[in-house]
Amino acid sequence: MEFKKFKAATVQTSPVFLNVEKTIEKAISFVKEAASNGAELIAFPEVFVAGYPYWNWIMTPVQGSKWYEELYKNSVAVDDEAMQPLYQAAKEYNIHIVMGINERGKSYGEIYNTNLIIDNTGTVIGKHRKLVPTWAEKLTWTSGDGSSLKVYDTEIGPIGTLACGENTNTLARFTLLSQGELIHIANYISLPVAPPDYNMAEAIKIRAAAHSFEGKLFTIVSCSTISKEIMDALRDDVPNVDELLTRKNSAFSGFVGPNGAVIGEPLIDEEGTAYAEIDLQKCIQPKQMHDILGHYNRFDIFDLRVNVAPTRKITFIDNHEEFNKR
Repeated sequence: MEFKKFKAATVQTSPVFLNVEKTIEKAISFVKEAASNGAELIAFPEVFVAGYPYWNWIMTPVQGSKWYEELYKNSVAVDDEAMQPLYQAAKEYNIHIVMGINERGKSYGEIYNTNLIIDNTGTVIGKHRKLVPTWAEKLTWTSGDGSSLKVYDTEIGPIGTLACGENTNTLARFTLLSQGELIHIANYISLPVAPPDYNMAEAIKIRAAAHSFEGKLFTIVSCSTISKEIMDALRDDVPNVDELLTRKNSAFSGFVGPNGAVIGEPLIDEEGTAYAEIDLQKCIQPKQMHDILGHYNRFDIFDLRVNVAPTRKITFIDNHEEFNKR
């Protein structure tokens, strides 16, 4: 049995705000750099393509309505032409990519917070839609369903992912663990608008450590930052945008091992790429102590049931045809 050992990269940066093509170009530059440094996996922030709806937090819903329209116009479908260069880069540089996007739905009022899992052949092998938009995000995103709570086998190991606050959802995390997840991608956005006593960077680290320690796996965290470009774009509607969107300890990106400890030096607020060696063999010994997927559980007592059926918006029934057959 082979236990994969590989180098991983995680990115902490901002997108080119509401510009899909330029954000993809920026992402590819990080992919190229990571591959040149020997990385076989690179993680990108939540909804990196192409921006987070900060207006939901600092404007009234009416003021933010025009920004929703801009976001919808800059949302993407998985098979959009604009996404193809990213897939080609995964293949060209032989690297796995987990990328956050604003995924366009079929209705104009339908955008999903989605993570794409792209393998090193440039194939989108899976996508996860955030199950529950957090707080003010409900003004923008539609909820995902259980069909995207999956773990994907790759050359480097089994990968699962959750976006931002849903990394707090114990049942969602257990659903991924139960499918053999060993590499967890948790991506976030910088959140300076949190309550005064809320340290976003520390909260991200706690969630990553909890999942890694409970599941005895590796968690890779990628968080975005807020650029001057983003604040300048919103300034006409919110003159004090700098005050509202500038705060220390708003972003954390890095790696947590199966023992719940941070690996190497994480990035806090600063932009850049962090690297770490991932050795899946290190998941074995901790599980001897506490394996909540095996000997350290009581499935005769606990019974978790997960509805993995895709949400159906409508069911058409042709009773007339059935009547004519009688």
